[in-house]
Amino acid sequence: MTSPPHVFPVTVYYEDTDMGGIVYHANYLKYIERARSAWVRDMGIDQNVLRDTEGLIFAVRRVEADYLGPARLDDALTVETSTLALTGARLVMAQKVLRGADVIFTAQVTVACLTLAGRPVKLPARLRTAL
Repeated sequence: MTSPPHVFPVTVYYEDTDMGGIVYHANYLKYIERARSAWVRDMGIDQNVLRDTEGLIFAVRRVEADYLGPARLDDALTVETSTLALTGARLVMAQKVLRGADVIFTAQVTVACLTLAGRPVKLPARLRTAL
């Protein structure tokens, strides 16, 4: 299963960089998290409503990441998010961070649907359709 990518813009700020002026490695995880949140919101899924009315939340289960090149202060980046697989309670996504046409970071992220008690639960049909 592959979906067209969702595109999310990111600008690198001073606070994102290390002493060398390069984006600190952990900030790429923040960028891709923001992109996933925007993607879900753009599909019309309100995660607060999902939590409050159905008792369901999403949690990252696994991240496999590759750092391919540095981003620097004031770089205009783009995060692309695509669905790779949807099985039961899990959603697997491919995410990449680009500077122009150059891919500088890639990740495969597995997210699980959980109850508020932390137990895995099958994604509701309406969410499976949206995703």
